[in-house]
Amino acid sequence: MKYSSTISALGLSVVVAACSQESTSPPAQQQAPGTPPAVAENPLFNASTLPHGLPPFDLITSDHFAAAIERGMAINTEEINTIASNPERPTFDNTIAALELAGQDLDRVLRVYYNLSGANTDDTLQAVQREMAPRLAAHNDSISLNPQLFARLDRLYQQREELGLDPESLRALERYHSDFVRSGAMLAESQQARLREINAELARLSTLFSQHVLAEVNDSAVLVDTAAELEGLSAAEIQSTATAATAQGHDGKYLIALLNTSDQPPLSSLSNRALRERIHTTSTARGSRGNEFDTTGIVTDTLRLRAERAQMLGYATHAHFTLENQTASTPDAVNEMLGGIAPVAVANARAEGEAIQALINATEAEPFELAAWDWSFYAEKVRRERYAFDEAEVRPYFEMNSVLVNGVYFAAEQIYGLAFTLRPDLPTYHPDVQVWEVTDADGSSLGLVLTDFYARSSKRGGAWMNSYNVQAGLTGGSKVIALHLNVPKPPEGEPTLLTFAEVTTAFHEFGHVLHGLFSDVQYPRFAGTSVPRDFVEFPSQVNEMWASWPEVLENYARHHETGERIPQELLDRVLAAEQFNQGFGTTEYLAASIVDMALHQLSPEQIPAAPDLLAFEAQVLRDNALDYAPVPPRYRVPYFSHIMGGYAAGYYSYIWSEVLDADTVQWFKDNGGMRRENGQHFRDTLLSKGGSRDAMALFEDFAGRAPDSSHMLRRRGLLVN
Repeated sequence: MKYSSTISALGLSVVVAACSQESTSPPAQQQAPGTPPAVAENPLFNASTLPHGLPPFDLITSDHFAAAIERGMAINTEEINTIASNPERPTFDNTIAALELAGQDLDRVLRVYYNLSGANTDDTLQAVQREMAPRLAAHNDSISLNPQLFARLDRLYQQREELGLDPESLRALERYHSDFVRSGAMLAESQQARLREINAELARLSTLFSQHVLAEVNDSAVLVDTAAELEGLSAAEIQSTATAATAQGHDGKYLIALLNTSDQPPLSSLSNRALRERIHTTSTARGSRGNEFDTTGIVTDTLRLRAERAQMLGYATHAHFTLENQTASTPDAVNEMLGGIAPVAVANARAEGEAIQALINATEAEPFELAAWDWSFYAEKVRRERYAFDEAEVRPYFEMNSVLVNGVYFAAEQIYGLAFTLRPDLPTYHPDVQVWEVTDADGSSLGLVLTDFYARSSKRGGAWMNSYNVQAGLTGGSKVIALHLNVPKPPEGEPTLLTFAEVTTAFHEFGHVLHGLFSDVQYPRFAGTSVPRDFVEFPSQVNEMWASWPEVLENYARHHETGERIPQELLDRVLAAEQFNQGFGTTEYLAASIVDMALHQLSPEQIPAAPDLLAFEAQVLRDNALDYAPVPPRYRVPYFSHIMGGYAAGYYSYIWSEVLDADTVQWFKDNGGMRRENGQHFRDTLLSKGGSRDAMALFEDFAGRAPDSSHMLRRRGLLVN
């Protein structure tokens, strides 16, 4: 059992740990004790025999999960009981290593279950989520609150300096002990009973929230009557909205689907101001409309339970509880960092707003005051005026397959010596998904990467990476990793053309993929991206640099019709514009981050009631001088999925990680840029280590010094010299 499964139940991680060793569970025709009758052919009962343990997606249906999870919990319970009741004195091998080896059947199933719940859900899978979320939380509690098991752990912990353990094993022991304590192992029995209730309810609320958000996105799609209202969109984009409308039974009309952020991509192109306002208003009202998908009550209940649990465990607030295990360590450190950047960011945003207002005054027959739904449209005009290009001019050079193969993969080949081969012979869970085999520099097969780029109603919003299989020396195994985007699918036969922001996102998520692919640790709990939340974004943000690196950009940025490379003068303008609109981008991000921190530094009694949630959000923005109406938070609280999952009191981590990222980019530049030696050094000292060492120690191993924040500020245009 990898204890990060229990951490997930506590809302500290959205990743469920899994073991990559082949299962030692009973064959499919046998029933584990306590497991209800199930179909013997259930493909989830045994480890996959496909390359690298790729799940047999062609055999798996949503109906298989309930029985497989039941069986996995039953097997895991027996394994834990065996460890806890072992009459021999506790040793590292019969306790810590045994815990790492336990739960493989359950973890293997849960990886597929959670991943498909986000990438390709359906009514059956959502019903399984609602049923199993509190039961899985209870199962995790039965482990973390097992007094016999904790007694063994505690005895080892007290003797840890005398055991002669290697550094990674010692870290595993210390982390297990800390996890059990933070999960309530030292609480009184009555407090543990209440903790079980809280964890079960939080699991139920988290599932309900994610399902409400997905349903609300689909329900809030904006229906448009005529093509004339869509002036500014390309012919292909208009056709996509017509196809979407027809699919929903609205023949002859046009349907604009919403993404999960407050700002919506069509706002940068639509010239119809009334439609822009309708899209923006609909977007920012999600989750607070008082309909069946309203999430405000779910959010406030979640916040109150988190605060209660933190105090029960001896912490002032949930933020104090969460940050204890992060590189930031304390809320004060995060507050100071965010508070120091916010005034500069808002000042830049207001200056950008003044430039946009000047453009409105100069070009509109009847000038109006800049509003949030105007920003993207007129910012694009300012961009064109200042840098003489717009996204429509650039997108033909960013065809999706070229971006992936000639950009993302090309960069990985140059820096790390990797090669990528399409595997159409392997099964996927959706026709739009592709499987790629990754070959290491020495010719060995490193793992599989699944690419899932198109948006659909069964898929949650945003972009992310996750793992279906992980490596660890203790268990063997390999890596199966998925990379997800949410790009609108064009009409049949049309190319998929990306914005530069979408290109950067692809490189970002592939940075997470590399973190997983290069993992070389002994214990599964430390594999890949199993690092502090405010460190996990660092390697992925580093990988963004290759999106605009001249050799890479020139290799993939080719016109999808002519094959012509992007003109150098256009390329120069694209690169020169990278700092454009940074006041807006930084301010919308900081607004969401500061609201997240404010919510999670409240006591249970201070949590606002559901009807007051948005008023609290507004007050926090005012208190921090972030109440600049044209720039709303990137996510408003009712659809802020990050803080209902693994980023609670942790959304700050993107900019915290960017300090390390910007410093690392400078290190590459100072050391010759895109050189195999540099990539190998980054891989050997940091990417391969996962969570096996202290995060900041890993950075210092790589860079040879402490991080320097000036590079991040200069990159964002927030530091003049």
